[in-house]
Amino acid sequence: MMQPAGQLEAHSGTTTTVPGARRAGIVGVGSIGVAFALQFARAGWGVRLFDPDAARRAAAPAELAARLADLARTGPGPELIDESAALIAARVEVVATLEAAAANADLVQECAPERAELKRELFAQIDRAAPAHAILASASSFLAASKFVDETLPGHARCLVAHPGNPPYLVPVVEIVPAPFTSPAAIARANALYTEAGLLPVHVKKEVTGFIFNRLQGALLREAYCLVRDGVASVDDIDTVVREGLAPRWSVIGPFETVDLNTRGGIASHALKMGPSYEQMGAERGQHDPWTPELVAQVEAARRAALPLDQWEARVAWRDRQLMRLAKHRKSAPPNED
Repeated sequence: MMQPAGQLEAHSGTTTTVPGARRAGIVGVGSIGVAFALQFARAGWGVRLFDPDAARRAAAPAELAARLADLARTGPGPELIDESAALIAARVEVVATLEAAAANADLVQECAPERAELKRELFAQIDRAAPAHAILASASSFLAASKFVDETLPGHARCLVAHPGNPPYLVPVVEIVPAPFTSPAAIARANALYTEAGLLPVHVKKEVTGFIFNRLQGALLREAYCLVRDGVASVDDIDTVVREGLAPRWSVIGPFETVDLNTRGGIASHALKMGPSYEQMGAERGQHDPWTPELVAQVEAARRAALPLDQWEARVAWRDRQLMRLAKHRKSAPPNED
C-alpha cells in the first residue's frame, strides 16, 4: 500500500501531479534518491520513492522538505523553484514496496549503493515490476550496466546507467551510459525523458569505468594528490587555484572552449604552443598520451563548427562579461555566509 508523504502536509497528503504527467519510480532513498525525487517533482512528474530500510523511508519526506525550503529561500534574483515547495512535495509519495514504486512508471531510477550484486538483484525485481515501456536506469557512478545486467534479463535492452551530477537539481548533467545490448530506442527515450525532467543528458558512447564525470574529476584529483605528496603546494593552495582560477571559467565554458578562447587562433594554435608542455607534464607522471595532429584536428573541427574563428573576438568578450557577472555575484554573496 502506498503511503503519502504526509509529513510534508501538502494538500492533505494528496498528490498534485499534472494530468498526463510522467511518472518516476525511485529505488534507493539516499541523498541521490531524494535529490532525483526533487528534480522530477519540480518538473511536474509524479514520483514514488522506495527503500528497503524503513528508517530511510521515514526520513525521506523531511529531507525533501528541507531541500525544497532551501531552494525556496535563495535570493535575491531568479527563483530556483517556480511553484510552492508544498505543491512540489505533494507530487512525491513514499511507498512500502519496490513493486509500488515501479508500477506505471515511465522511468525507474535505481539509486542503491555501488555494489554489482545488489544492483543485479534490484534490476531483476525492477524488470519484473515495471511496465514494458519504462526505462530502467541506474545512478551508478563507476559501474557500467553490463557489470550488473546481462542479456538473460528479459528487459535488458531498456537498461542503462544514468549517472547524475550531485545534487541533480543544482548540477543538471546526467550521463546516459548504455550497455552494448541497450537498444537505440531506449537510449533515445532516456535522453527525451531526462530532458523533459529539466536535466542535460550527455551520451557516453562506450562503457568505461567512471564514465566522463568521474574520469575528468579523477584526473584533477590524481594530480592534486601528487602535488601535495611532492611538496609542491598545500591542500588549501590547490583548492584556491581551482576555486578562484579554473572553476570560474569552467562554470561558464568547458575546458576545450577555455583553451580555444585563451589563444588567438583558437585551439589549434593552443595545441601547437602548449601541447609539448602538457605532454612533458604527463610524462612526469608516467603517462604518454600526446595530442597527435589527428586528435587535435578532430577537436579543432568540433570547435570550429561551434565557433567560426571570425566570431572568436565576440565570444571572448561574451566570456568576460559572464565572468564579470559571476564575480559580482560572488562579491555580493561571500562563500561562508548562509
